[in-house]
Amino acid sequence: MENERVVYLDNNATTRVAPEVAEVMGPFYTELYGNPSSMHFFGGGVQKHLDEARRKVGELIGAAPEEIIFTSCGTESDSTAIWSALRAYPDKKHIVTTRVEHPGVLNVCKFLETQGYRITYLPVDPEGRLNLEDLKLAVTPETALVSIMWANNETGVIFPVEEAARIVHAKGALFHTDAVQAAGKIPINLRDAKIDMLSLSGHKLHAPKGIGVLYVKKGARFSPFLMGGHQERGRRAGTENVPYIVGLGKAAELALKNMERENAQVKALRDRLQEGLLKTIPNVRVNGGGAERLPNTANISFEYVEGESILIMLSEKGICASSGSACTSGSLEPSHVMAAMAVPQTYAHGSIRFSFSVYNTEAEVDFVLKEMPPIIERLRAISPFADGKPLFGMDACETHKH
Repeated sequence: MENERVVYLDNNATTRVAPEVAEVMGPFYTELYGNPSSMHFFGGGVQKHLDEARRKVGELIGAAPEEIIFTSCGTESDSTAIWSALRAYPDKKHIVTTRVEHPGVLNVCKFLETQGYRITYLPVDPEGRLNLEDLKLAVTPETALVSIMWANNETGVIFPVEEAARIVHAKGALFHTDAVQAAGKIPINLRDAKIDMLSLSGHKLHAPKGIGVLYVKKGARFSPFLMGGHQERGRRAGTENVPYIVGLGKAAELALKNMERENAQVKALRDRLQEGLLKTIPNVRVNGGGAERLPNTANISFEYVEGESILIMLSEKGICASSGSACTSGSLEPSHVMAAMAVPQTYAHGSIRFSFSVYNTEAEVDFVLKEMPPIIERLRAISPFADGKPLFGMDACETHKH
């Protein structure tokens, strides 16, 4: 890196722990270190803080405290939801999901296909939107579970999960949503929703890595994934990660309190970057730009440039973003989300995700707008496929070495 400046625009990957969150966690390492399952007063004192955190998380998503199960991460929550649904309906061997889900859902479904389950992967349109008519046709009496993310992690496109859940319930299946990217960024109210299970992850909303939540609607069929002790009312065994749970509770409280103000601020920064790039660089497209999106996310494709090359050169300037493409085994494959959206090949390989938080500034956006045009110009000048050659083979992967 040429300087010590860090412009962090990869908040969909992880977020900075809020100072207020770090502060409330501290005492639970050295002072209030009791086990909340213990019978003595010292453990009981810790349990009260656990209960308070559970209440705060419930308020963030419009759920009762008893509907909140603390897990280690969003991936554990996703796996728990899927396996629980299959145990609830052991005779049903069909799952419906989408082509653009996070690997935390997709890879479980791919494994289940090797175990005799049938998986239907719903398509999306070129803007990344889901057609609910496809969902209606996909759900059958053999469907145990439908799992549809609330918002896509690459594009920020928001799905109509509440309406989808009503459709699924009417057909007799369980409904789960991976809300890892949505929770804390947009309003969620599960009180009157037909959503049976919901996953979220603390490190996407300024809590630490290593803490997640699975919401299970009261009355929904549920079978634990981790078995052992009686923790979490027998629904998730293992001694509770008290400091992180308390931190997540504080993060949920902050997100609910500041959501409207912060979203206006973050959306303004995203739009400033997006509009600036479209104005200053030719052959650029915003993926999902015509759909309802999270206020913090912009997925932008630069034609005839390979995504890893852009990221490497951005990183040298202290700018952190992410790409949907990966260069492996001598071939370059666009992300499954770009493929599902039918993004043209010449654009799909050059897709960069910029994701913001309240800690970003206008000065940072302007710095990116200053650095980005010469980076793209340089990469296009040396691109082996800028003249329209096919995007495959080692040549495409070699671009990042220049």
